Amino acid sequence: MKLIIAIVQDEDSNRLIGKLMDAGFGATKLATTGGFLRAGNTTLLVGVEDDKFNDAMSVIEKVCKSRKQLAASPAPVGGVTSGAYTPYPIEVTVGGATVFVLTVDQFIKI
Repeated sequence: MKLIIAIVQDEDSNRLIGKLMDAGFGATKLATTGGFLRAGNTTLLVGVEDDKFNDAMSVIEKVCKSRKQLAASPAPVGGVTSGAYTPYPIEVTVGGATVFVLTVDQFIKI
């Protein structure tokens, strides 16, 4: 058995959960926050049998596409700004998914 830990952008999460459920996979949703953009994201925990792993990954890959977005430039280190500092928008790639896969020795549902 595998545990898929998928970190996805909030705007992809509901669609991804729906598609996973349609495909017969359950998921646990955790609200999390990204570090660089300090934007909300969602971490999904999905337990799958080894023979269904590729099917689950296929769903994640189809739903979570990366895209370009304008974002405010991050504040300087320490958050200190001077009168000369003016944040400007930068183009960043968002979306997609960061996926960790763990082998599960035992699964217990009580």
